Amino acid sequence: MKTPLLDEALALDAADPLAGERSLFAIPRDTNGKEVAYFTGNSLGLMPHAARDAVKQELDDWATLAVDAHLHGANPWFAYHERFRETGARLVGARPGEVVMMNGLTANLHLMLASFYQPRGIRTKILVEDALFPSDDYAVESHLAHRGLDPREHTIRLAPRAGEDTLRTEDIVGSIERVGDTLALVMLAAVQYRTGQWFDMPAITAAGHGVGAMVGWDCAHAAGNVPLQLHDCDADFAVWCGYKYCNAGPGAIAGCFVHERHGDNPDIPRLAGWWGNDPATRFKMESGFVPRPGADGWQLSNPPILAMAPLAASLEIFDRVGMAALREKSLKLTGFLERAVLGVAPGARIITPSDPAQRGCQLSIAFGERARAVRDALQAQGVVADFREPDIVRLAPVPLYNTFADCARAAAAIAEVTGKALA
Repeated sequence: MKTPLLDEALALDAADPLAGERSLFAIPRDTNGKEVAYFTGNSLGLMPHAARDAVKQELDDWATLAVDAHLHGANPWFAYHERFRETGARLVGARPGEVVMMNGLTANLHLMLASFYQPRGIRTKILVEDALFPSDDYAVESHLAHRGLDPREHTIRLAPRAGEDTLRTEDIVGSIERVGDTLALVMLAAVQYRTGQWFDMPAITAAGHGVGAMVGWDCAHAAGNVPLQLHDCDADFAVWCGYKYCNAGPGAIAGCFVHERHGDNPDIPRLAGWWGNDPATRFKMESGFVPRPGADGWQLSNPPILAMAPLAASLEIFDRVGMAALREKSLKLTGFLERAVLGVAPGARIITPSDPAQRGCQLSIAFGERARAVRDALQAQGVVADFREPDIVRLAPVPLYNTFADCARAAAAIAEVTGKALA
């Protein structure tokens, strides 16, 4: 049904300079063959069509060259991970050599904690969000326990003020300053998975360093979503996955950032592996680890080529379009969705910050006890959203493939569920 909101959405889509990027992705269809309005790129990004050919190329080289593809394939496997040296760095605002694509997110977090959580004397505590993503929580607790420290005593957990949904920067900084010289590590999500809040990374990093602590960021919901500046904000390390906004497929290869001041320090403690060793001596097969400079020195095994191929295909798109252009559209798209939802969802509450500078392309909407039913009703109408306990429906309008018409469709579906007529 045509509405003023839909008319506005179609006009915005017609004027969108990035509208053509959508055609590069496989858009799922419903049982009637109609493209869905897909708002769960914050859980699993859509497949770039180029990913299929990228994987096929490596399969073909495996079939025809076998081991010789390490040096003579279309994309030689020996140095395959170096394809991301600059594209990966540009994605997260790093310098070449500060980013390596490897492993999964939590595996990379374990490697970073082994290097950057070094409790000494009274400096033992780790500061995290109370609502830290469970896998991160498990990793942090396990490192404390591994060092014989009780996680209940050595973890500082941050919670919003009573009656609020998100953390205030001044409260985070204040907590860091109060913990002071007992704080070893600040470990937060750059964008909080449940609320969509984008933290003030430079201010928080500076506060952590100001009391002598290391500062690391989980960028799982930030990489490919917001314009990160990991080098300039002075983070010690960061980790992220590749399957959300980076569109590299289920369980995709993850990313890791190590600031150059650490990456060029061969004496920093680390868990070592073969592919992190200096390539000049790697195949001498001798004992005695000599780390390769930069983030590459934290690699363990040789790269999983079939898993890296979709990431290469996706990052070519990001590198061509650029995070600045994606951010510009994201601000417009998320703002349009916010306005549309507020007009049709009486009683619902958007817990994502209203300030665009404090969020990426996600709106988390509290529907109370109706939340799961709302998500299911949206799904039935071809609007793919997700549910988070106890009462949150998350919608992520991704600028690479979502449209303003998708947002109008979501608002229409919510209006039907809530019984509110569209303007």
